This record gives sequence, C-alpha cells and structure tokens, in this order.
Amino acid sequence: MRFRHPDGSTVHLAYCTNVHPAETLGGVVAQLRDHCEPVRRRLGRDRLGIGLWLAADAARALDSDPSALRALRAELDRRGLEVVTLNGFPYEGFGAGEVKYRVYRPDWADPERLEHTTALARVLAGLLPDDVTEGSISTLPLAWRTAAHGTGRHEKALRTLAERLEALEELTGRSIRIGLEPEPGCVVETTHDALAPLSAIAHHRIGICVDTCHLATSFEDPHTALDALTAAGVPVVKSQLSAALHAEHPHLPEVRTALAAFDEPRFLHQTRTATAAGLRGTDDLGEALGGDTLPDASPWRAHFHVPLHAAPAAPLTSTLPVLKAALTRLVGGPHPLTRHLEVETYTWQALPPALRPRGRTQLADGIAAELILARDLLTDLGLKELP
Repeated sequence: MRFRHPDGSTVHLAYCTNVHPAETLGGVVAQLRDHCEPVRRRLGRDRLGIGLWLAADAARALDSDPSALRALRAELDRRGLEVVTLNGFPYEGFGAGEVKYRVYRPDWADPERLEHTTALARVLAGLLPDDVTEGSISTLPLAWRTAAHGTGRHEKALRTLAERLEALEELTGRSIRIGLEPEPGCVVETTHDALAPLSAIAHHRIGICVDTCHLATSFEDPHTALDALTAAGVPVVKSQLSAALHAEHPHLPEVRTALAAFDEPRFLHQTRTATAAGLRGTDDLGEALGGDTLPDASPWRAHFHVPLHAAPAAPLTSTLPVLKAALTRLVGGPHPLTRHLEVETYTWQALPPALRPRGRTQLADGIAAELILARDLLTDLGLKELP
C-alpha cells in the first residue's frame, strides 16, 4: 500500500511474511498464492506491499540464479504484490517448533551474517518495483548480549556491507539501506544503545529499524527516542509496526494467570519493568512469572507481538498507544523520518489457543484488519492513500 505524504513523498506500508515461515524458494512462491494475494483481495486493493522474509536457503537460490529472481518478480507482479523491504533478522528456522535464542544466530561477528545480508541486498535490488529506487532491510542488532565481545568485528562487517551496498547502487541504480533492529536482550537493546555503534560506522546506508513492540517493551518514550536518533544523524531506515503485551498490575493473581496463557515454547518473550533503579527484566515470560525474579510493583511489558486491532482481554492490554505515538513522530511531521513501514505480527499461531486463527481464511482476515488499522492511522495523520 502506498501513501502520499503532505511533502509529496511516497510512504510504503507492507506486512511482514515471517508470519508464514517458509525455508525454500518454493515455499515463498506458495506464500504469495496462499496468503499474500488473499490478503490483498480482502483489502480490495490492486497492489499490496509485503515485507518479504527470505530464509538462507531461499536467499541463496535467488541470489545464485538470475532466472529464479526474474520469475519471483514476475510472480509478485502477477499477484498484485510489491516488495520494497525485506526482513533480514531471522536467518533460518523461524517456523521451527522452538526458535528462542536461535533467532540471534549467526550474529554480525560471523561472516555468514554479512554474506547473507549482502545476498538479500542483491535480491532486493532485483525485486524493487520499476518506479522505486530505494529498498530497506532490517537486521539483527549486532548480537545477543552474551556475544558483546565481538563488537569490533560487528562494526567491521557493517562497514564492509556499506561498501558493498555502494557498489551495488553503482551497478543497479538501486539504493539499499540496512537497519539494525533494537531488541530486548541484545547488544543493541534500545535505540539509545544504537547511537554509539552507528555513530562509529557513520554511514548513511546503515541506520536503524524502529520496532514499536521492542520500543515499548523497553519502556522507551517514542518522541525522546526518535528525537535522539535525529539529533545524532542516525537514519530510520524502516519501522515495524507492532504492539507488545502490557500488564498494568502484575502482582495480581488474575493478571499472572492471564500472562501465563502467553508463555509459549516457540519464541522468546523478553519481559521488562521500569523501576526507580532502572529497567529490570528477564529473558522470557515464564522466568518472570516464576517467583520473585522480576519486581511486580510497576507494569510489566512482554515481547509478544499481539495483533494490532485486537488487544488482549482484560486484565491485559497492548502497547498500541506507543505505536500510535511513534507513528505520529515518524510520519506526522513536515517530512517523514522513514518511508518504509511494515506491520509485523508473526505470533498469530503462538497466541493462546482460543485466540489463534483457525485456518488460512481467519489468518488473512486478521492480517487485513491490522493493515486497515494502520491505513487509518496514516490517513488520520494527513497521508493520502494511493491507488
């Protein structure tokens, strides 16, 4: 979906396909038919943006075979779909029964992360619509915190990537930018944590991806965070529109019971609370619920991407207000801070059983409802939806 900002620029809205994990190129093509095109039809649109997730195997297949890349681009066109952004965070196995810490490997100290992201950039340059010259890729925020010793290697790899992206633009005329995506528990956990490494790299092709679920989980104020990025000259390459799980009164037994329904085995649900002594947290929701590990005098937020249009039932809610505040700052001003927005609710099948969609039809309905909510937020900010 495309929108005209009051300054005349085009803002793109997509939804991320990591909600339909596929490891192979054939699986990606099936996604377009089984999921993405049905969402587009529900929205009554001739064109729908998707934030494509390509696992390592699919990325290699496309990067090594120009005919396969052309065929995928033709399939996108045939189904009324377009790609201006990729999710390059998960490397592989995102559809496994247990993902947890594995999603952070390989990190930016491993040469394979650089090679994979370079391949993604080349693929994206070939997938961009004919009238679009700028693409974006979100990526791992350097590493999980226990790998912090490799920070020097991380920065060296990102500088090498920037050089490769410059060469790619010279070759193709397409400008691809990379955004580190701060996430709780990582070396770059918050937008503030991103300032030092990104300032050290000091390259306009390497910036930040603001995930509004992660922003909220870390109790960051959107306006403060985005003002600091702007002041530091760090570009917001893209933003993932997502909402975290919020518990206002985590000390109450009924709240603990409600939270326990979201403690599932597949993904890591980092949990945080803001105290007078600073942010406190656990790596997973179950750890927070197990005894006195996490102070419960103040609200808890958990890294669980809940559907934007359907907040959990009381006594829980979502951090949708944080998303709205961030979006106002991102695109509500005289000029957009980013032109690539991506709804990213990959946890539909990890929701408590009663809330999970039953089959493709309900999933497509839910994704379409999220995009409608995002569309309405954008038009309320003065953007005009384009055909």
